[in-house]
Amino acid sequence: MAVSISAVALLGIVVFVLIRGGTVRLGSALVCAGFGFFLASTGAAPVITGAISAVTGWTASI
Repeated sequence: MAVSISAVALLGIVVFVLIRGGTVRLGSALVCAGFGFFLASTGAAPVITGAISAVTGWTASI
């Protein structure tokens, strides 16, 4: 669970920086956030969570 919270915080910071820098507009960021919420309720969510856990576990062992 701590990895999920950290990933959300990191991605939130990245989106904030991209919006402030003018690379991504607020509308685009909201669409991406909405897509993420809808994706989380599909059958792909466990696969994505497993992949993120595997990558973070791999990087932690380096």
